[in-house]
Amino acid sequence: MAAGSGAVPCRVNRISGKRQMRVQSMSKYNDDYMITMDDIVREGDPILRKVLDEVNMPPTEEDKAELRCMLQFLKNSQDPEIAGKCNLRAGVGLSANQIGLNKRMFAVYIADEDGEKAYTVFNPKLVSHSISMIYLPQGEGCLSVDRKVDGFVPRYERIKVKAYDLDGNEVLIKLKGYPAIVFQHEMDHLNGIMFYDHINKDNPFALPANTDIRSVYE
Repeated sequence: MAAGSGAVPCRVNRISGKRQMRVQSMSKYNDDYMITMDDIVREGDPILRKVLDEVNMPPTEEDKAELRCMLQFLKNSQDPEIAGKCNLRAGVGLSANQIGLNKRMFAVYIADEDGEKAYTVFNPKLVSHSISMIYLPQGEGCLSVDRKVDGFVPRYERIKVKAYDLDGNEVLIKLKGYPAIVFQHEMDHLNGIMFYDHINKDNPFALPANTDIRSVYE
């Protein structure tokens, strides 16, 4: 999920800061690789409409390295110096199919006045949700969508998600407000759903009838 609404090659070692050659391995997405916008799959690619495969538990070292690499991209994209140098579009969530991987996993990184919230999850499942709903008045964005899409995207205000963490432990995650929106956006990706699929086709700014729904900022 995009944090805002910009790609040039930029392969920088996060530790040394020196430009490096790509190392061939089973997966290029590892702890030494820096994801850039060149790696982000754009809308129209079939993998964005695919229901992704579950990741076998416990996760392999490759699975874990890929997910850490995805989280690092989100952190880099929100760092003004790195994002400016590497032409990164700010994002708060990234799902595996957005970098071409057929795996049910995603990373979320939100930094605000309340601090930092970082999540790396395998095989998430929505186990419960509130009746009340919320939406972002400015609409949602996506790293895989290079155009502005107007309209409200209804989301549950509070959710509970069961998933597996980087160590393969089952966790229960409770979310509300903006983090809940981000999680639902990323979980949609795992099922081949794009955020604009939820927008009313006749009136993009119409909200569901007979529903307790409000702006996330209210």
